[in-house]
Amino acid sequence: MEPDICQHLQAIHTLKVEHEHVCEECIKTGDDWVHLRTCQTCGVTLCCNDSPNQHMQKHYHKTKHPVISSAEPGERWLWCNVDEMMVEY
Repeated sequence: MEPDICQHLQAIHTLKVEHEHVCEECIKTGDDWVHLRTCQTCGVTLCCNDSPNQHMQKHYHKTKHPVISSAEPGERWLWCNVDEMMVEY
């Protein structure tokens, strides 16, 4: 990666991908989501900030896992919550 990319993004060497294309928390409550994101620390897939429950944002605040990826087909990017930086791959 480029040298101006934050350390959290530079630390990603193997991409974690979703096991199923669902928000694991919304499924439990029967709620809908807009888009899905996958945590690059633990691999959980949850809904994005545009979704009513914002489960991935809640996951970040609880765990401080810094990097997520889009779990949407055709999207190839990583986002660092700590440094508010995105990189495409």
